Amino acid sequence: MHIVVVGLSHKTAPVEQREKAVLTEREARSLLRSLASSGVVAEVAALSTCNRTELYAATGDPTATEQALVDAILTHTRISSTELECARYTHRDERAAAQLFRVSSSLDSMVVGESEIQGQVRAAWEQAVEEETVGPILNHLFRQALEVGKRVRTDTRISHGPASVPAVAVNLVQQNAANLPECRVVVVGAGEMAEAVLVSLVDAGVGDLVIVNRTVSTARQLADRFGGRGVGFDALATELAGADIVISSTDAPHTILDRRQLEEAMDSGDRDGMLIIDISVPRDIDPAIAHLPTVILRDIDDLERVVEANLNGRRLEAVVGEQIVSDAVNGFSEWRSGLVAAPAIRELREHAEEIRRSELDRLGSSWDSLSDADRERLEALTKAIVNKILHEPTVRARAAVQNADGIRHIESLRHLFGLNGSGSGAPAHTHLSAPSPHDASQ
Repeated sequence: MHIVVVGLSHKTAPVEQREKAVLTEREARSLLRSLASSGVVAEVAALSTCNRTELYAATGDPTATEQALVDAILTHTRISSTELECARYTHRDERAAAQLFRVSSSLDSMVVGESEIQGQVRAAWEQAVEEETVGPILNHLFRQALEVGKRVRTDTRISHGPASVPAVAVNLVQQNAANLPECRVVVVGAGEMAEAVLVSLVDAGVGDLVIVNRTVSTARQLADRFGGRGVGFDALATELAGADIVISSTDAPHTILDRRQLEEAMDSGDRDGMLIIDISVPRDIDPAIAHLPTVILRDIDDLERVVEANLNGRRLEAVVGEQIVSDAVNGFSEWRSGLVAAPAIRELREHAEEIRRSELDRLGSSWDSLSDADRERLEALTKAIVNKILHEPTVRARAAVQNADGIRHIESLRHLFGLNGSGSGAPAHTHLSAPSPHDASQ
């Protein structure tokens, strides 16, 4: 049984194409059911995120399956044939396993070490289990992928240090705030960056949160989501007077806070110092504010230097992670090879035993003079002969599957002895009752 993956990712396609290839849950389930009923694949699972869409299949015919997976993506998404042809990649067998292991370990992520992908891989597996489109091959592959992802995170520092500007900004807040729940944090802006900051602030345990935005209704909507207060720009000076921390992320074409405005706000408040983090481009905060003795000002360049340093550290740790993946691929290859050899050897022995029993039964009527003891000795003798004849092919078959062309040797064995199996080394497709993904290591 071969494994095939067809997909595209942030490494091969711009966001304009990736967003066309994203599968909604409904589309993914429809795609799985369609492929499972096609007769081309034995097992199939779909992984679709903002950064990748990948279809994994177990099959006896990898060439036909590759085309079936391509057709399925074209049918169930909005990406065009030309776009997909330019962006897609295809891997088979060990390289397909390595792809999923690297994905689950975040080694193939846009931000190496990010944690979301592990849950997305698990969700893709659970979805395929629910649709009954996976069996022994892909269940083992996905289970091992989650185990590899866990090991890479446990045995390396690949996730050490924040790796995005919003995460670094909040990390800086935590370093400078002695008691974050008692601090008042003012977030200026309501875009994607500001929202990412708010998520991290809430996770960090911020106590008093104020969102300032030009559109008051937007500020209030965000405030309702994150447990803070939403106000308009006309209230900025008032809010600055009581702020300990200010994080600004707007799309304003010019500065929105200069040194004089901040000095006035601080003079009217009862705060001794302030941390200001400006993650806007162009900058929201007048750089001259950095010269105020009670203010710490950090801009996006400061934060991006921290991000790059953290990412460099993660890249070094990724080398260790790649070795873990490589070892896991070797283990999966040995398992898959054993899965190929065992049914063929079993069928070969059953075939030989059927011939032995048939010949004994055919000649039995002419051996009326044989005693029971003689019949037992004849039974033992013929079994011994069969075992001796099959011993060498059995040993060689088990050894052959450890080599790159092992599956070809097993298929030759089936052909030469006229065995009835499919030649794939695994049962034909059926809706197998798969173990729950929750049984795998987190």
